[in-house]
Amino acid sequence: MITPIELSRVHMIGIGGSGMSGLARILLSRGMEVSGSDVKDSTPVEVLRTMGAKVSVTHKAANLDLLGQKPTVVVTSFAAIPQDNPELVAAREADIPVIRRSDLLAELMQDRTQVLLAGTHGKTSTTSMVVSALQAAGKDPSFAIGGQLNRAGTNAHHGKDDIFVAEADESDASLLRYDPDIAVITNIEPDHLDYFGSAEAYFQVFDDFAERIKPNGTLIVCVEDEHAAELGRRAVESGVQVVGYGSSKALAQHPDITPGAEILTEEVGRETTAVTVKLPSGEVSYDLQIPGHHMVLNSAAALIAGELAGAKAQALAEGLSDFTGVRRRFEYRGTAGDNIRVYDDYAHHPTEVAAVLGAAREKVTAEGLGGRVVVCFQPHLFSRTIEFANEFAKALSLADAVVLLDIFGAREQPVEGVSSRIISDKIADDVDVTYEPDFSAARQTVAEMTNSNDLVLTMGAGSVTLQAAEILEEIQG
Repeated sequence: MITPIELSRVHMIGIGGSGMSGLARILLSRGMEVSGSDVKDSTPVEVLRTMGAKVSVTHKAANLDLLGQKPTVVVTSFAAIPQDNPELVAAREADIPVIRRSDLLAELMQDRTQVLLAGTHGKTSTTSMVVSALQAAGKDPSFAIGGQLNRAGTNAHHGKDDIFVAEADESDASLLRYDPDIAVITNIEPDHLDYFGSAEAYFQVFDDFAERIKPNGTLIVCVEDEHAAELGRRAVESGVQVVGYGSSKALAQHPDITPGAEILTEEVGRETTAVTVKLPSGEVSYDLQIPGHHMVLNSAAALIAGELAGAKAQALAEGLSDFTGVRRRFEYRGTAGDNIRVYDDYAHHPTEVAAVLGAAREKVTAEGLGGRVVVCFQPHLFSRTIEFANEFAKALSLADAVVLLDIFGAREQPVEGVSSRIISDKIADDVDVTYEPDFSAARQTVAEMTNSNDLVLTMGAGSVTLQAAEILEEIQG
């Protein structure tokens, strides 16, 4: 169990960040006093100020007095905030507890039914589906999501019901801070090896997470994913209640895992994907607005989690039909020219890239207008690009045309001699590929490659999202 943390006065370093600002809103909604700091003003900061937070747009030791007295706890991101930050230094000197965002989230979830979504890919989308489905079913859960719900326009909320839905991030093992009642594992594939050091260590963190499920809790695993299914089998052997979701064939291959959601039909149409799923309570049908088999799988997981949290299956299914997605997850950004549609997606791992491009291919095929799939991709991190260059090239070969930007280094320093060419040189010969190292020229490069009825994707975890609006403008011009 988590040691109780005094939350009457909370100071948050980097309070304007997506994750931090969301938890700050929950704290304020619960009546706690909140102060914080960031390097610049932003919309999230202004929203927090209107709710009563005291926020300084600079980092300095005096910020610990913004509430008129010292905070009872200081929250920081160990990855983003340097240890010599003056507020961190002042907090240690004053013996004020310093915790991570995951510690704060764990505390906020205490005494609530914890629905936690974990996995290498699909956490944000699946968490968002659970929230949207529960809300449609008349529930008002608290939630903390890694992206903004398109319809709600927010990523966090303090709800009236005793349900708390959140992502469980494995990238720094912070998911081990939580004690879930209901845990979903979407898939497991080696990632974040710069932190874990080996695939074995990465796999182990999910086993450790499963061990934290409360007595009488449930582990939900995707049986179409080899490693998630293996985790499910190990959890069954250790006495955890496990249910699976996936196709009829995949469930039949794992008889030791109790079927939770069996995908009976999946029909891709021009606008939606019609899905029928068999649950223990009966069959439900719904139309997903977001394309791709991976999204069908995510919706099946959301149905199980929602039912276990106390909602009715049919109402959950209706909520899934109304689900319009999450920012930067196959997010529609506009149409220009002769029916050239532009979407934006956060995919930055080869498996994610392949899933999104596969979904885009299904969509243009179902439309029957002869459109192509054009992607503007920006690799994220030098280490990931080097590790998965071959896999990225194979995934990007699912597109008809590729514009490859240079690597977005984020927290990493450039590696001499390494550029996106290590991917572009390996993409299939029948794909129209352009390596574009000039970020400002990308809009024109992409626009010149598009034809009528094409579907364009800006893709990656970095600044490539800024290109979506630029490309639309260039095409229209």
